Amino acid sequence: MNKDKELEELFLAQKPQFDDSDVFMTSLQKRLDAVEYIKQHQEATIRRYKMALVVAFVVGIISGIVTIVFMLTMPAAVPLFTFRVQTGWLSWLAANSRLLTATVLSLLVTFGLISIVSNIQDIRSMRVESEKI
Repeated sequence: MNKDKELEELFLAQKPQFDDSDVFMTSLQKRLDAVEYIKQHQEATIRRYKMALVVAFVVGIISGIVTIVFMLTMPAAVPLFTFRVQTGWLSWLAANSRLLTATVLSLLVTFGLISIVSNIQDIRSMRVESEKI
């Protein structure tokens, strides 16, 4: 309790002095310039993220179209891949190659969509944080 009283008295005894000196104004201007630089850097970063997101989306669409066209143009009776060794699970894998490939592609597309939505949410949260500054 005594230390709390001593600290309180110490803080009450201190009276800060404010003056309008040129040193304070130049220091304040430097800090404001630094904040403006950081704000511009964050805006540029957000623009780069948006551009990367658009490029990833376009590349995903193109690769998805190419893969679907490839799968649809191949005959249904021909497996997508075969093995020279015929064991039980390898022949099962070759027989179900179309279904497995479609499943893997669906999972990749789902993962891509989730990543895109997550990136959009991150960009929006970064924009909100940068507007607070």
